[in-house]
Amino acid sequence: MTAKSSIVPPVKPSSSDITIQVLERAMKLLDVLAEQDEPVSLKEIAALSNLHSSTAHRILNDLAAGRYVDRVNNGMYQLGMRLLELGSLVKDRLNVREIAHEHMQTLHRLTGQTINLSIQQGDDIVYIDRAWSERSGMQVVRAIGGRAPLHLTSVGKLFLAAAEPRTVRAYALRTGLGGTTGNSLTDLDRLEKELAFVRRHGYARDNEELELGVRCISAGIFDDSGKLVAGLSISSPSERMRDEWVELLTDTAARISADLGYECRREEYKAGR
Repeated sequence: MTAKSSIVPPVKPSSSDITIQVLERAMKLLDVLAEQDEPVSLKEIAALSNLHSSTAHRILNDLAAGRYVDRVNNGMYQLGMRLLELGSLVKDRLNVREIAHEHMQTLHRLTGQTINLSIQQGDDIVYIDRAWSERSGMQVVRAIGGRAPLHLTSVGKLFLAAAEPRTVRAYALRTGLGGTTGNSLTDLDRLEKELAFVRRHGYARDNEELELGVRCISAGIFDDSGKLVAGLSISSPSERMRDEWVELLTDTAARISADLGYECRREEYKAGR
């Protein structure tokens, strides 16, 4: 007796599968357009995205209706203004303190020392967040909201190193470069040499210049435009500071910068960007 062969009918994709596929293709088209400096034709877009021209055309029409894509110059396409609007909203809602906090906790666990996040306000830096724990023993803790002169702190030196020379000279004239310890940089020549170190190495240091017995190292945090917006620092008793923490610090600052939309490149900072 011959067994009858069974024919299994093809399974139709569900509506959710179709929706996901369309979204994937739409994102692929947007990525293709993002890689082009000039408007491109439908034929080029289809080839670069590995989509049939009719499929690419249909999805591009839908994206154009939502202003995610603009049609220009006889059928050429480019990214639309709606993406710029959305990008501006995302940028406005990014908060360096919120973005940095988890990274700071990780760096604290790796070093066991106090991690500070600071910004510039006028001639001072202001501490806006920290990561520390009492279980780690003696800690150097800066109060959130506390202030310190730019030239006496590692983070302050980051901002001075990023400034124009005339801005640094004006700061020195305005503040008088007052000191708090015997290690404080109280003359312009010594400060400028220290700022040259910052530009050359991509990080800054405080060698008991603000407080005896305390050393700090810091690295810059940059936004999507490359602007220095904050400094991340490790503070520790002088005898505990370790050279190997520099790489951990700069890598952490780079990750925070990337989360703000900028891929921090140490070489650019060394060049005095």
